[in-house]
This record gives sequence, C-alpha cells and structure tokens, in this order.
Amino acid sequence: MDKFDEQILQVMKENARIPVSGIAEKVNLSRSAVADRIKKLEDNGTIRGYQVLLTQAMEDQVKVYLEIKYDDIQCDEMAKMLRTIPQVVTCHGVAGDTDMLLFIKAGSMSQVHSIRDRISALPAVKKIKTHVVMAEYINELGH
Repeated sequence: MDKFDEQILQVMKENARIPVSGIAEKVNLSRSAVADRIKKLEDNGTIRGYQVLLTQAMEDQVKVYLEIKYDDIQCDEMAKMLRTIPQVVTCHGVAGDTDMLLFIKAGSMSQVHSIRDRISALPAVKKIKTHVVMAEYINELGH
C-alpha cells in the first residue's frame, strides 16, 4: 500500500459514496487508476465492504456485547459454531479472563435471551457475561 492508496482510503472513509471521479480529483490520479486501486483494495481484503449507518430512531435493534469463557476447545472451533447465529455481528478472541467478545444485534431482549441460551448450550462454554448497549457515543464509521 502506497501513499495514493492511503489517500484514497482516507477520502472514502470521509464519504464512501463519493464517485470515483471525485476521489481521482482529490488524490490527483486518473479515474481509471483510482478504480483499479479500489478494486485491488477490495480484492486483497483491505476494503471489506460498505455499510449504511442508520440514526438511532431508525434502528430498532437491541445491541449487546457478550463475554464468553470456555474450556477444552480452540477459538476457531468456537467461532465456527458462533457463525451459525446470524445475529452475531463480530466475534473477537481476546486476552485475559474472557476468551471471546461478541457483538450481537437482535430484534428484542427476548431474542437476546434466546441467543444467550443457545450459546450457553455450546460445548465447553463455562460463563457468559452480558453488556447491553445503552447509547453509542463514538463510532469510527459514523463519527
């Protein structure tokens, strides 16, 4: 990744909907060069996707973080089982007393409870701690 890729990413972080021609103008490259670079950044996984961020009023979802502690299983095995739960948005292996930290978006607290029960029933799960998101103050994508 060179300085042009970094500039392209910065422009796209500020406004992912900016046309390629607008990016090209800002980074002083041709439209086709920028399009090629964006394609390469997508192909190599640097750009993993694009998303729509809704205002809180538009987002009728319950957000929770689950701390999971487990024994006698590898992280990749646990992650494979967690991938079957569509409400799991992210899953991170972490250091310390917790083995994994999950971010979940569910339609209701009842659904959160069901998901939590489902995870509790997985082999080797010893403890789950739930943190309900009350408000979001900083988001890299939504400022």
